[in-house]
Amino acid sequence: MSDLKERLRTDLTTAMKARDQVRVATIRMALSAINTEEVAGDAHRELTDDEVITVLGREQKKRRESAEAFDGAGRTELAERERAEQAVLSDYLPAQISDEDLATIVSAVISETGAAGPRQIGVVMKAVQPQVAGRADGRRVSAEVKRQLSGS
Repeated sequence: MSDLKERLRTDLTTAMKARDQVRVATIRMALSAINTEEVAGDAHRELTDDEVITVLGREQKKRRESAEAFDGAGRTELAERERAEQAVLSDYLPAQISDEDLATIVSAVISETGAAGPRQIGVVMKAVQPQVAGRADGRRVSAEVKRQLSGS
């Protein structure tokens, strides 16, 4: 079993004892998503820590999008719940990369690939994503790539 999955299970027990309902619900949802991913496909398999991080990142993105949708519909109490769940999930994800570091990575990839202009966004994104996987949201990466390619 991956270390991260084991940590989630341990934290679930701790949260249950502390009667922290948001944390309990969020960790249960995360473990459910991980289990679903493990049984998807032809055979059951154990996920690695990197795969668990990918699943948790996907779940965090769902929470962010739901919070935005609830805000747009004027449902602030539901939006706050989604943000609370998003905060719990962020405890298990790697620290987000800073804007300066992201700009440096994108700049280096643009230099390596020789990309020039907005038509090369896909080439740059394809090279940048593995370097920042789990540490930067795709929207942030895309915005930085577009900004740098438009300026060149």
